[in-house]
Amino acid sequence: MSKLVHKLHVIIRDESLRARILFVCGALVIFRLLAVIPIPGIDILTLEQFFANYEFLGLLNVFSGGGLANLSIVMLGVGPYITATIVMQVLTMMVPSLKALYHEEGEAGRKKFIQYSRLLTVPLAFIQSFSFLTLLSSQGIVAHASGFDLLTNVLVISAGSILLMWIGELMSEFGIGNGVSLIIFAGIVAGIPAMIGQQLFVFEIAQLPLYLGFIIFALLVIACVVWITEAERPIPINYARQIRGNKMYGGVSTYLPLRLNQAGVIPIIFALSLLLFPQMILNFVASLPFETISNIAQFALDLLTNGWVYAGIYFFLVFVFTYFYTAVTFDPDTIAKNLHESGAFVPGVRPGNATSEYIAKILTRITLVGALFLGFIAVLPLAMQAYTGNTSLAIGGTALLIVVSVVLDLAKKIDAQVSMREY
Repeated sequence: MSKLVHKLHVIIRDESLRARILFVCGALVIFRLLAVIPIPGIDILTLEQFFANYEFLGLLNVFSGGGLANLSIVMLGVGPYITATIVMQVLTMMVPSLKALYHEEGEAGRKKFIQYSRLLTVPLAFIQSFSFLTLLSSQGIVAHASGFDLLTNVLVISAGSILLMWIGELMSEFGIGNGVSLIIFAGIVAGIPAMIGQQLFVFEIAQLPLYLGFIIFALLVIACVVWITEAERPIPINYARQIRGNKMYGGVSTYLPLRLNQAGVIPIIFALSLLLFPQMILNFVASLPFETISNIAQFALDLLTNGWVYAGIYFFLVFVFTYFYTAVTFDPDTIAKNLHESGAFVPGVRPGNATSEYIAKILTRITLVGALFLGFIAVLPLAMQAYTGNTSLAIGGTALLIVVSVVLDLAKKIDAQVSMREY
C-alpha cells in the first residue's frame, strides 16, 4: 500500500509524467465522443437484432471500441490497422525481404515495417467501410444510398478509422502504453456499466447464489489469465569472456525469456474470422431461390450453429493458429544467429543450428500449453452461457485477454517511468 501511495505521489508531483497521463485521458475522451456520433439513417431495432445473430460483429465491435454497435463515424475503429498489421506479419513468412526488415534490421527496420502497415491501412479502411455499408444497407439497417451519398459515407467512415489510428500513434508517442490497445481497452470498459445496469434491472433474489458463484469463478479465471500471460520459460545465456588490452569483457550470465502465451489474442481473431465469415456467406446463399443450393447451405449453416460442433471447431482453430502465429513472429534461427554474433551461448549447447533446434524444441513445448490455454479461454464464454442460460454471465474470450494484457502492460510502463524519475 505504501508503494502505491509513493507511486501516486511521484506521478502527481512530476510534471512530465502527469502530462503524459493527462494526454492519454484526453485522447480517450475524444475517442469516446467520436464513438457516439452516428452516421445518418439507422434503424436501431433492426441493428440490435442483426448484432444478436452475428457473433463476428461482436468481435469487430470490440476492436472498434464500441463504435460499431452505434454505427458511429468511427465504426471501424482500429480494425483496418490491426488487419494491416496481421497481413504484414503473415507476409514476413512469404517475402524474405520483409522478414529481414522485421527481424534483422533492428529499430529502423521495425519503424519502416510499421509505416508499411499504416499505408496498407488506408485501402483496407475504404474496402471495409464500403463492404459494411453494403451489408447493412441490404439488411435494412442503413437507408439505401448510392452515388455521392455512398461515397461520402465511405470517406467519413474511412477517415474516422485513420483518425483513430493517428490518435493511437500519438498516445504511444506522447502518452504511456500502446495507444491502439488503449483505444480497444477503453471501448471494452465503456460497455461494462451498461451490462451491469442491465443485470441489476432483471435481478432476482433467487438468483443470488448464481451471481455470487459467477463473481468467484470470474476472479479465478482472471487470476489464471494474469498468471499465464506473465508466465515465462527462461533459457540461461552466458557471454564469452573477451580480453581487450588490460580489461576483460563478457563473462556475464543472463537468460532468454520465452513467453508461455507468445501469440497473444491474435489466434482467437484468426479463428473467429475463419469460422464466422462463412456463416455470413451461407446465410446469404441459403436465401437464394435455388432450392438445391439453398438446402445445402442451410445444412452447413445448421451444422456450424450446433453448439458442440461450433465449440469443437473453434477450439481446434485457435490451437492451430497459436502454433502458426508463433512460427510467424518468433524465428529461432534469427535468435541463434544473434546470440552467436554477440558472443553468447546456451550452456551445454553448441552455437548455430544446435542452439536454434534447442530453442525451437522448448518453444514447441511451451506453445502447446499456450495453445490449450487460448483454446480454453476462447470457448469459455460459450460453455458458461450454456451452463447458466444467461448470455450476460460469461467471461473469457478476446475481451478478457485484451483487458488483462493492456492493464499489465500499462502498469509496467508506469512503474518504469516512476523508476526513471526516482534515479
